[in-house]
Amino acid sequence: MLDPVTFRRSHRVSICASAGRWACAALLAASLALPAYGASAIAQFGTPKYPPTFTHFDYADPDAPADGELVFQNYDDPQSYDSLNPFIVRGLAAPDIKNLMFDTLMQRSWDELASEYPLIADDVEVAADGRSATFHINPAARFSNGDAITATDVKYSLDTLKSQQASPLFASQFAVIKDAVVLDRLTVRFDFADASRANPLTAGDLPVFSQKWGVQADGRRLPFDQIATDPPIASGAYLIEARKNDKTIVYYRNPKYWAADLPVRRGMYRFRRITFKLYLDQYTKLEAFKAGDDDVDVEYSATQWARKYVGKNFDNGMLAKRMFRDGPAQMQGFLINTREPQFKDVRVRHALALAFDYDWMNRMMFYGQYRRTHSYWEDSPFAASGVPSEKELKLLEPFRSTLPPEVFGPMVQQPSTLPPNSLRANLRQARELLAEAGWHYRDGALRDTNGTPMRIEIIDDQPGMDRLIVPYTQALQTLGIDAHMRELDSALYQKRLDNFQYDMTTFIYPEVTIPGVELIRRFSSEAASQVGSENYAGIRSNAVDALVHAAVGATTLDDLETATHALDRVLIDEYYLVPQYYMPHARIGYKTTLGYPTVVPVSYKYEDWVIDYWYRKRRPQPYAASASTASSALSATTVH
Repeated sequence: MLDPVTFRRSHRVSICASAGRWACAALLAASLALPAYGASAIAQFGTPKYPPTFTHFDYADPDAPADGELVFQNYDDPQSYDSLNPFIVRGLAAPDIKNLMFDTLMQRSWDELASEYPLIADDVEVAADGRSATFHINPAARFSNGDAITATDVKYSLDTLKSQQASPLFASQFAVIKDAVVLDRLTVRFDFADASRANPLTAGDLPVFSQKWGVQADGRRLPFDQIATDPPIASGAYLIEARKNDKTIVYYRNPKYWAADLPVRRGMYRFRRITFKLYLDQYTKLEAFKAGDDDVDVEYSATQWARKYVGKNFDNGMLAKRMFRDGPAQMQGFLINTREPQFKDVRVRHALALAFDYDWMNRMMFYGQYRRTHSYWEDSPFAASGVPSEKELKLLEPFRSTLPPEVFGPMVQQPSTLPPNSLRANLRQARELLAEAGWHYRDGALRDTNGTPMRIEIIDDQPGMDRLIVPYTQALQTLGIDAHMRELDSALYQKRLDNFQYDMTTFIYPEVTIPGVELIRRFSSEAASQVGSENYAGIRSNAVDALVHAAVGATTLDDLETATHALDRVLIDEYYLVPQYYMPHARIGYKTTLGYPTVVPVSYKYEDWVIDYWYRKRRPQPYAASASTASSALSATTVH
């Protein structure tokens, strides 16, 4: 996400990536038949890429060595963890535990728009009316304790995740599923609230865990939201080997993992043991990597990538750095909490956007490595551009009186400070907007009609973020705003985020393969008051609600694109956040004893690609005398 030092990580799976716009167009032009009935794979639109006889995903290397160990650094933002349950609000979950220990009914591919293939379920049948889907459980499917996975376990997992004992994010994700009905020991039917094409895939995303998880030795069952330190009885490939403290955890691959030879798992999970070390700051983390203590460092700082990935271990060939292609951009920005009265007026929020000097930061701090974000779906078919189409206008017109007039014109581009533009001119415009909204500078501060000064606290939990936030607060102070930054530890930051206790914060909206039900929890009025939801901006808008409904209920790709284009215009022109920038490539430093598949996925989260598909080479490569030259060449290479 952010640089100057950190580009915030996110749980992301993007679409159509940089494989090329023609490839994306081919995907989107595919036939629009409903998912096949009784099919072993399903696609939201068109047909699945891989035939029933496929042996592995193209981006997996089934012949890669399956031994060796991986020592990884901070996964996502936390510097510590205190929970082994990734499904509850309480505490911070152990690094990557959801990915490593919990399988889902189906597996999404990383090189398609939205398709799923058999994992725990070996078959799925979608009802003709689209209002239910029946999944058959693979008879070989087993939990980590050896118990067979049954339809009852699947229903228990769904009911638990939709309950108040789990994070509301999961209740929102699976809200489209009205109920799970156990038909027999290995068959479960999901009944949907509507006939959306995305619903069967949403059901396929369900993580499955055992009903025995949380049962104590005396037979007493802990409430799910109190299961924090009991190791999961889960369905995934790894088990917990050791927990030394709240900054280290070691997983080992279950030698009895039942799904290891399934096509969706061939070439995946090649490390016998994975150790996570959590560092308090990125500088210590980088130095540990450079010293050879860790195997991989996914870098989110343009400054460190440009200047710090040097030293003897790069010179002798033990370490290398390389950029890998990435897909469409995620939306990152200074999020504005519109629950606060001072942010209710869109003119105030627009003024805050004018004070952000991206061009100066990219030139002076980011070494020109980033690009400006202008859309919630940057570089994808779902991003708005130009003027609204007739179909977009049909969706927008009922709300014309409540929306900024800019929504009905050309797609707004974010403020620039490149000549002939300047920050001074932008701040002058911002002051005019603030005055129109009733905020005037007097007695040393920007005040409303009651004399109350505007104060903005920007919270963050990442050391070094001051290099980005402080210049922004200085621009705000020029407008007379009492703006300052407060750095918090990860646990307190997450608590304040979950409870909407902030003025502004740096944030990234995680990407999905295709816009769908996540729009409800991110932007709907209903989610605005749900503690722990992703509607961090506090959006309450009839127009947004209608457009979200149109997107979620779209029956064709054209309808979905129309709805997201219209929604994009409203979200951008209402200034719910100050858009920042995105990183067009993954930047990864690694030990040269590690290998990776020759095919880079179309969409992937950087860390999960390394953890899931990289491997330890069979023989350590000798450090060449000319490795310094080779390493230097690699640093400038982008792998496609």
